[in-house]
Order: sequence, then C-alpha cells, then structure tokens
Amino acid sequence: MGQLDNRVAIVTGSGRGIGREIALRLVRDGAKVVVNDIDEGPAAETVADIIKLGGKAVAYVGDVSKPDFGDKIVEKAVSSFGGCHVVVNNAGYTWDSVIQKMTDEQWYAILDVHLTAPFRVLRSFFNHFKDQVQAERGRGERIVRKVVNISSTSGVNGNAGQSNYSAGKAGIVGLTKTLAKEWGRYDVTCNAVAFGYIQTRLTKPLSEGESGNIEVQGRQVKIGVQGGRIAAMNQMIPLGRGGLPEEAAGSVYLFCSPDSDYVSGQCLVVNGGL
Repeated sequence: MGQLDNRVAIVTGSGRGIGREIALRLVRDGAKVVVNDIDEGPAAETVADIIKLGGKAVAYVGDVSKPDFGDKIVEKAVSSFGGCHVVVNNAGYTWDSVIQKMTDEQWYAILDVHLTAPFRVLRSFFNHFKDQVQAERGRGERIVRKVVNISSTSGVNGNAGQSNYSAGKAGIVGLTKTLAKEWGRYDVTCNAVAFGYIQTRLTKPLSEGESGNIEVQGRQVKIGVQGGRIAAMNQMIPLGRGGLPEEAAGSVYLFCSPDSDYVSGQCLVVNGGL
C-alpha cells in the first residue's frame, strides 16, 4: 500500500529534470500520473520508465502556455484515470536579460509559462473537483487534494538578470497563498516549493554539451550557467553543492502526501541551507 494509492496526479514539464523525478516519486508511492512535456520523446520515455516500474502513466504532449492547455490536460487525467487529485505546476525555462535589454516578448513569454499557465491549469482543476467534492461528501468521504506550485529563490529574493523570471516566480507564491484561502473549504491544500541551485540541464556549465540553446515556440533560447558562477554558488551553499533532481522531487512529494494534510499556504525554500 502506498500513501498515494488511488490518486491521480498531473505533473507539467515532467519529461525531463526535476519534473521527471517528481513523476517517478509519486508513482513509487502509488499515484497514477499524467506526464507532460512540450516534446513527445521525453514524455514517452518517462511514461515507459514508469510502466517498467509497474506504475501507471500516460503522456500529454503540449505547450503549457497555450490557452486551452489547462482544460485539455485535466480532461486527459479524467478520461485516462477517472479523476484528478494532485497538480504539480513545474514546467518552465529561463530567458534572461537585464531589464533595459529585455523585450516585451521575453517578459510575456516567461510570465505566460510560470504564472499564466499554472493559473489556467488550476482554474480547470477547480471546475473538475468542485462537483467531485460534493459527491464525495454525500458519500461520507473526505479526500484531500493537493496543489504544489514550483517557485524559485529568484522569486523569493530576486536575481540580477531575471526580472521576468523573478516576477513570475514571486507571482506563483502569491497565487498559491490566495488559493490556499479560497480552496481550504474544499479540502485542497496549496503550497509552493522555491528551489535554489538544482543540477539540471538548465543550470549546467555553458561548456558542457547539453548547454547552449533550446528551442521554445520556434525561438532559440540560451541555457546554462557560467562555470565561475556555479563554483561560487557551491562555496556559498552550506551543503557544498547544488541539489540533485531527485532531492528536489522529495520536497515536492512532502506536499503531495497525506503527511502534509494540515499544511497549506506555505512556500518551502529548498536551497541547501543558503
């Protein structure tokens, strides 16, 4: 028996990196997962790995910033597994620049992914669970649903060169705290996790092969971090290194599990003690 048996979870951006580890962690405790990625290959690979573990998952390939994404991914969860109980808004990327050089396109692209997309997913989630809660209470059942929104220390503290990303990640904390107040009466907990330096393809040294550019909506976006900055961060972090994706997933799992059924409206900073 797992703590998440009979629970259905949506994890956006779960074809790679932290999102993939979150999906795997939820499955290990019994959840069925809708895996999302903007690219078909990574989503299919994560689903295949889950099935190899004996878990259940389906892929929903799509761009979270599309206006109909929220409705469609919730529909996918319901049509595939009969419901939806956990939503993890994880998908995202960075497109950095100092503010005087930042274009409107950069600003809105990052806010669309990190703030508008989660808003739409959660609006669709509400339209699903509101009737479900009434039916469950009529049967004498109490099911606690979970929302975990991924923020960043850039949203908590700010970060030079990331006014768009920092604004989006600060906004998701505000959205989280507001929904904790609005949805508590439906037995929904809403929390955020703000990551510091986690070792993913977005934070690899620029000299490594996977760093460079990624394609998003037909545009090339530079990713990776200067090696000197990584060395400096490692020196400042009390644990002496960046976190691993599976460690990041553990903090998200905490808010998805019954162990946090009376925890809501919180933002957990995961930064190795910095």
